[in-house]
Amino acid sequence: MRVPLSWLGEFVDLEPGTTPEEVHAALVSVGLEEEDIHTFELSGPIVVGQVLEFVEEPQSNGKTIRWCQVRVAPEGETAADGGADVRGIVCGARNFFEGDKVVVTLPGAVLPGPFPIAARKTYGHISDGMIASARELGLGEEHDGILRLATLGLDPEVGADAVSLLGLDDAAVEVNVTPDRGYAFSIRGIAREYSHATGAAFRDPAEAVPVSTGDAHASGFSVTIEDTAPIRGRVGASVFVTRVVRDVDGSRRTPAWMIARLKLAGIRSISLIVDITNYVMLELGQPIHGYDLDRLSGGIVVRRAAPGETLVTLDDQTRKLDPEDLVIADDSGAIGLAGVMGGASTEIREGTRNVLIEAANFDPVSIARTARRHKLPSEASKRFERGVDPQVAVAAAARVVQLLEQLAGGHADELGSLLDASEEADPIRLPEGYISSLIGVDFSDDEVRGALAEIGGTVTETEGGLLVVPPTWRPDLRDKSDLAEEVARILGYDRIPSVLPVAPPGRGLTREQRLRRAVAQTLADNGATEVLSFPFVSEAQNDRFGLPEVSGHVPAVRLANALDATAPYLRTSLLPGLLDVAKRNLARGLVDLRVYELGTVFRPSDGSIGSETLPPGAALPGPDILAGLNAGIPAQPRHLAGLVVGDAVEKQPGTPPVPAGLVDALDMVRQTAAAVGVTVDLEQSSHQALHPGRTARLLALGADGSSTPVGYAGELLPVLAHELDLPRVVAVFELDLDALISVAPPEVVAGVIAGFPAATQDLSLVVPLDVPAGDVLRAVREGAGPLLEDIRLVDDYRGPGLPEGRKSLTFALRFRADDRTLTAAEASEAKLAGSARAGDLFGATIRE
Repeated sequence: MRVPLSWLGEFVDLEPGTTPEEVHAALVSVGLEEEDIHTFELSGPIVVGQVLEFVEEPQSNGKTIRWCQVRVAPEGETAADGGADVRGIVCGARNFFEGDKVVVTLPGAVLPGPFPIAARKTYGHISDGMIASARELGLGEEHDGILRLATLGLDPEVGADAVSLLGLDDAAVEVNVTPDRGYAFSIRGIAREYSHATGAAFRDPAEAVPVSTGDAHASGFSVTIEDTAPIRGRVGASVFVTRVVRDVDGSRRTPAWMIARLKLAGIRSISLIVDITNYVMLELGQPIHGYDLDRLSGGIVVRRAAPGETLVTLDDQTRKLDPEDLVIADDSGAIGLAGVMGGASTEIREGTRNVLIEAANFDPVSIARTARRHKLPSEASKRFERGVDPQVAVAAAARVVQLLEQLAGGHADELGSLLDASEEADPIRLPEGYISSLIGVDFSDDEVRGALAEIGGTVTETEGGLLVVPPTWRPDLRDKSDLAEEVARILGYDRIPSVLPVAPPGRGLTREQRLRRAVAQTLADNGATEVLSFPFVSEAQNDRFGLPEVSGHVPAVRLANALDATAPYLRTSLLPGLLDVAKRNLARGLVDLRVYELGTVFRPSDGSIGSETLPPGAALPGPDILAGLNAGIPAQPRHLAGLVVGDAVEKQPGTPPVPAGLVDALDMVRQTAAAVGVTVDLEQSSHQALHPGRTARLLALGADGSSTPVGYAGELLPVLAHELDLPRVVAVFELDLDALISVAPPEVVAGVIAGFPAATQDLSLVVPLDVPAGDVLRAVREGAGPLLEDIRLVDDYRGPGLPEGRKSLTFALRFRADDRTLTAAEASEAKLAGSARAGDLFGATIRE
């Protein structure tokens, strides 16, 4: 919200010389956030001049300029820049006449841009200044001609300061308004907050509207509210005020002071009638809409849109309406999106003579949904979404009528309407001593009552405390905790002591937290980079990358109000995010990547309950519904995924690069397993997104010898890599980290340093081609017994010297005993036992 200081000063006492920085500091003290300071970014001398005469001079380029003699100071007096009182100025505009008073920027002035003004030779003359247009002064976008002060109703003295005359010396402070404080989207609300912060006297502009134009009993205009589909049991409109003003002169120019204030507030000037409605919206916080009364067909109906109904809005866009959209309609159909944007058929135009003013109060949820559905945010919807004072509508309509009478020459008509179905706020019970116990400050009873009265609450004594009725402009005050926050805010946050909380007793991080941190640290220490990606994906991404499950396809959670319509699902795998990270980095020239992500995936239960089961309105759900909702919360296991692409070892003098691949991804898996104290085994498998011949299922080995599937590793399908603009070889893995940790030992201990030497031997076995090497490795390990310390596959030979349909697998074995040095015979016996076990299971024979 941008607040011009001159406007703020009309409703709250500002000390002379108050700076924007001081206003910011005061507003910050009551909880508003400082944003920026806005000015017109110009400096003088900029004065009122009068065109004495001019000569039109055609140029060779086809353009005609005017060589003007302009008086810039009273006759015989020195001009503001110390020069002559009459200046010769070249001007290309042709919309002014002799005797017109205009704005002259003298040498030394600086206009927005910045654009410094100096005497310069042009078109054969020395132009000693410049006659300015509205756009050059920053007052608007009009640049067809210079600004003639008479069109603004101004007849100032020649030589007067034009900056102050046009309000260009004003400044605006900008504050960020949090969603719960919609009342602060108005000068009225900010003035009240400044009064809270400084104690300055506040004058409510809603109470300053003259009774003669604030007659709330205008009648005769038909308004009907027909809301057949209220949202959450709340009718779309609770207040609807209309007033009629006739014989409005829409050709009149908006006064300079109003244009300047609107400009500083961030709203451009459009036309006098529209500017007045915007001005009142900013002043009182009540959005106003004006209709051309002569273009209306019958009365107004507030209803939901009909199926298939369309509306051409003020931005000339034809919009297909949703049955949930709240619309304003007449006999011809929809003429506006309620609280969002009006329709083109009844808009205020240059020839508008009779105006119908609408000031209504709409349901915040309904307006928010419509604005988001049509991607049509507006100043009106921004206010309605956060809550508008229902009792200010009558005053706002009367204020518009007043300004139309004063500035546009109209006169108020008795025709109008007033529908008010707004509900009084429920009183909030505030127990005695509650605020002090919650805030930690001993506030006296008088301080509490005074603070609540200051924000506009009605406070009455009751047994054991107070009853507080919040003001109509504070719909965010709903319970005693809200009142406590207001008391702390008004009496000063600086009274709250800074006390560090005492850490609760315990052993710090849980076992799971320690292990997750150990995994992340281990991968980072080994050269991988942790990344974070959005959890929102498309249905195709979930189907393609979700981990295959024993129970079949994993359903995905679809978001009811997705941020991105192309990614409305919660992820069931971390791989889509990692692939997006790889694609983004590769596009920026980072071709060697080793990244990982540790995050949650989402798997809904079969018994999930949707929002349609919630009770309407403000009723609380019962225990059964709450239990069902809790049961329907998706399971969110923590997963770990990694990706390797590019070179594992860069090219160096005398050494070629070593490309990264599946071996590097499996290395990251082993590092993860070691960090939690688990051994991970591999078995050949398949995954819908991975290369069928280079995919492994990851098995966590328990202390009891059992194996638990915990994930997959492999190389991305080449066709999929090509589709994603990635290199042909992309190695990935994904682990269910929760499942991996569940089989980890209670404590991860360092490995025991062996006290006796190892005995190493090789074993080459001939097996059928279709027997996976991992199965043979596990058979040898099982048969060799406890003396086998380590086994690795070192060769897979298929070729001459072997029977057809067979292959040779060579394993490197390492044997060790804890209590003695093994003999060669003991190691050989264990090796042969492993070979025998493989022979029993797969028909393996020792290669001669």
